[in-house]
Amino acid sequence: MTTKSGQLWANLDAFKLILYPFVEGRDGYKVDLSDHHWGDFGTAFKKIHTAAVPPALISRIQRETYSPQWRESVQTFLARVEDDVFDDPVAVKLAAFLKAKRDEILDLVGCAERLALALHARSPELVLCHSDIHAGNILIDANGALYIVDWDNPILAPKERDLMFIGGGQGFAGHTAQEEETLFYRGYGQTQIDPIALAYYRYERIIQDIAIYCEQIFLTNEGGEDREQSLRYLTSNFLPNNTIEIAYKSDKTDFLPISLSPLRPLAMRGTPAP
Repeated sequence: MTTKSGQLWANLDAFKLILYPFVEGRDGYKVDLSDHHWGDFGTAFKKIHTAAVPPALISRIQRETYSPQWRESVQTFLARVEDDVFDDPVAVKLAAFLKAKRDEILDLVGCAERLALALHARSPELVLCHSDIHAGNILIDANGALYIVDWDNPILAPKERDLMFIGGGQGFAGHTAQEEETLFYRGYGQTQIDPIALAYYRYERIIQDIAIYCEQIFLTNEGGEDREQSLRYLTSNFLPNNTIEIAYKSDKTDFLPISLSPLRPLAMRGTPAP
């Protein structure tokens, strides 16, 4: 919503304030998206990824750098739990969990690092991306209209930055991963999926979640009862058929020379992808 002077944001010290109309609806964690919603979802993201962003605005949007920030953070926490003593019961549980999963987490970090280096070398096309399109950022109102919310962190990145959420175990209920892809791409249209970028973002998302929840639980006392919920969110990545298993199963790069990996066509419903 525009300000009195017609601007899309207002300044408050070092911050920018943006006001959105309130959307009264339920998010994708609480309501199953219908086939129609999935098609609308795909159509909307095709428009986002092909949007012609004005130069004055595009220069102010962050660009993907494949930063090692979260990978390094996770490695730091893995080292800390070997020696640090924690008093908070949730921190004690998390430390024990990280110790038990150390090798698996380091493998995730290694996979993401390997693919990040490959993407640096390839310099894939960057498009406007939402960057955080999990089930909680899709709202369905009482009339069945679909809204995409949480636009505070757009980024210029390979389109797989957003597409990794589709079929990636990101909280959408009611459909299998294959069904999510089939229905979404009915609206999005046929496109070439870079298997390196897709695999990288699925690994990196898991690593980022681990790092953020570790920061909350180990470095603060904030959250109250939500601290236990944060621990559950972190550990749920390791459950069968969840994000880690999906990331490994969908990673098509292990048997391909990284520098030579081709783009993989993602087929429409009823047409098997090669």
